[in-house]
Amino acid sequence: MLCLVAGRWVFGALLAQSGLLVVAHALGSDTVSSLKVLAAVTLFELAVQQSGRRLAAGATVLALTIAVNRFEELPGGSLPILYKMCIVAGAPLLIGSYVRVTRDAALHAREYAHQQELRAEQRLLAARTAERTTIACELHDLVAHHVSSMVLRVGVARHVTAAPGTTATTDPRITEVLDDLHASAGAALTDLRRLVAVLRAPDRTHHDIGSVVAPGALLTALESVAEHSRQTGLTVTAFVDPLVARLDVVRGLAVLRLAQEGLANAAKHGGPGARAELAVRVVDDVVHVTIHDDGAGKARTPAPGSSGHGLIGMRERVDLLGGRLDVGPAAQGWRLSAELPALGSHMVPQS
Repeated sequence: MLCLVAGRWVFGALLAQSGLLVVAHALGSDTVSSLKVLAAVTLFELAVQQSGRRLAAGATVLALTIAVNRFEELPGGSLPILYKMCIVAGAPLLIGSYVRVTRDAALHAREYAHQQELRAEQRLLAARTAERTTIACELHDLVAHHVSSMVLRVGVARHVTAAPGTTATTDPRITEVLDDLHASAGAALTDLRRLVAVLRAPDRTHHDIGSVVAPGALLTALESVAEHSRQTGLTVTAFVDPLVARLDVVRGLAVLRLAQEGLANAAKHGGPGARAELAVRVVDDVVHVTIHDDGAGKARTPAPGSSGHGLIGMRERVDLLGGRLDVGPAAQGWRLSAELPALGSHMVPQS
């Protein structure tokens, strides 16, 4: 019973077992040896759980109990009595204390390792923040400056060609190209400034991505991409599943970037008179994006020394979402096929 109680009140159980040991020895009971073993186990448990005054008091009480039971043997039997006190009280005290110290050391080691991991993560985050800030400064100071200059110069050219009293007759196609170039450059500058803001403030990433393609606006954005490709001379046929409008921001942006990059490659490499088909479908909670053009064109693989960042970026974006991307020659022309799975928990509810 006292051993069961010792699981919660180990100090009290040790004192009670010491008292029972004195009573059993006085009555000449045969359970003295068993009580010594149980008291030693309880002292070991006390040494594992606690330290300080209670542990010292418990060990002292048990040692004095052994001495009291052998009091009649004094002073001639001092050494045997001392030996029994060391075995019954000293050994459990030392072993239990060693277990406690070892366990505490292991706990402190784990806590220290965890703190070191947190410090390493903080240092990594600080380094990434500094790197993002540096990239943002470079984008703003170099790229944004040149794009702004392009927008300004194209605007001046539009103004000059449209000014009344211009002696030369301006080809309407030139005006159309300048208008498209001005709009594209302005959109690029807006996206670039937004990217710089995201790099400077990573916590605003989702908000700023959402401003690129908000939930429900993906259909319009994809149609705009197809129309822009038509203006470059590419004949585009587009089919977009209305369910695409319910995609979350991250997957919506991935679909938009895939369409932009795929149609841009078709316009660039498809050759004159090329036709392209854009299809975005949602089947069994999986988004399928397919872009197929019939132009032979030039080789689609990056030339030696070129970056080829468009294809790499598409693969990284699709892999990040756990999807699959296949890009390569088809029976006629070139084909891009992508799948973005697991949409069930990422659909935006309809209002």
